[in-house]
Amino acid sequence: MSSQSTDVARQNEGWSLRLVLSLVSMVGVLELLAVNYQMISTALPQISAHFRTTQGAWLLTAFLLAGAVLSPLLGKLADMHGKRRMLLIAVAGAALGALLSALAPNYGVLIAGRALQGLLIPCMFLTYSLMRDVYPPRTLAMSVSIVTSGMGLIAIPSPWLTGWLMGSWGFRGIFWFFVICLAVLLVLIVVTTEESSVRARSRLDFLGALLLGSGLAGVMVGVSFGPAWGWGTGRTLGCLAGGAVLLAAWGRQALASREPLVDLRFFKRRPVILTAMTAGLSYGNTAVFTALLPMVCMTPTALGLGYGFGVDAKGFALFQAPVGIGAVVGGLVVGLLVRRIRPALLMVAGQLLLTAGAVLTAVSHDAKAPLITWALIQGLGLGVSYAAVPNLIIGAVPRELQASMSSMVQVFQGVLPAILPVVAFAVLNSHIATVAQGFVFYTDGGIRSGFLVAAGASLAGLLVALVALSPVRRTEQRKDDLVAEAVV
Repeated sequence: MSSQSTDVARQNEGWSLRLVLSLVSMVGVLELLAVNYQMISTALPQISAHFRTTQGAWLLTAFLLAGAVLSPLLGKLADMHGKRRMLLIAVAGAALGALLSALAPNYGVLIAGRALQGLLIPCMFLTYSLMRDVYPPRTLAMSVSIVTSGMGLIAIPSPWLTGWLMGSWGFRGIFWFFVICLAVLLVLIVVTTEESSVRARSRLDFLGALLLGSGLAGVMVGVSFGPAWGWGTGRTLGCLAGGAVLLAAWGRQALASREPLVDLRFFKRRPVILTAMTAGLSYGNTAVFTALLPMVCMTPTALGLGYGFGVDAKGFALFQAPVGIGAVVGGLVVGLLVRRIRPALLMVAGQLLLTAGAVLTAVSHDAKAPLITWALIQGLGLGVSYAAVPNLIIGAVPRELQASMSSMVQVFQGVLPAILPVVAFAVLNSHIATVAQGFVFYTDGGIRSGFLVAAGASLAGLLVALVALSPVRRTEQRKDDLVAEAVV
């Protein structure tokens, strides 16, 4: 059969058992990505108490920061050596990180394991860029939306699962759960999913990765420990200044390099930078909301802090399930509407919902029924925003650079959610109400401020998404097209 005949046949292909199983494996990986953050957030108070630390945010930040730095590297490697191969390496590395965390004898080793689990984050763009290359066109739009919206599906039973794992084996049971699931999914991908034939020449920018990772880590250490060290102390100022210098050096190096880790010049393309910013800000909102919601619900009512229902991990399901339900519904709505409504408009709707969910939770979190409603609104915004992102990328980026450009957007999706929980916990650590048996409890004002940090992120994302809807002059669009052709 000729190449042209093969292309025509592929255009007409529909669903098959192998394609369905491949989609199941993709959904499974991203389900674990989504539930990873949620389950660790639920276990955060117990883990922090076990290791006697007030720096629980680093369980979330190490995961996100490592993912942000590794995403561009894996994106380059995927374009060079194959997206399926890099996806398998990422899943295997995340399984190894989960194993390290399960066996961690101290908090430092646990953080190292969490950083390795950050390899799950590049799986976001690796899955849908691989799907773009190997899935039949007739199935692609719905497949992408199902994969991204599926990230909320397991959030519905995950609180019960988390409670059962913690009740039976402690917080380490959560990490063993990830070890087993990732191993199964690794085999399923090998059996069902073919490799992409798309290749691009490139080289790796390890210096850029080192400068970016070190700079971000320095700034976040300064922000995280500032309340404890004092904002005017040498250690705090040294971390902040050192991180800023390294980030400035990275920016200069990125602009001077022919093939930088993150091609900042490409972000001159209006659709790419707007997509990256809205994606990062919506993920940042969700990162903070997900980290704070278990604290609000699991704090004992007897403490009289103005919030708290004293529920355990299983009881928390009542509040977490609406987030998962809303995420699934929101993602499916995008899948149904994306052919008729611009993804940028859907992103505006998502940001509006995220902002409303965070603001309402900030001002009213002392009664169960309203909080469940706010969680549902948050979930809807999460699902709509998450599902809009890949559709925005697919429409803005040349096919040959799909993985690389998606990985650059992934930097924003990793960096901003890594920074914002540190900022939120820095605020919380300035509002500690009491410490009991290693558990840290915060004032009502601190909790309110934390949710407002989340609201601020999605509000900024809303403004950026509105800019994305404004008309683009033809000369500007033509300039973008010339840039894309030059890069290719």
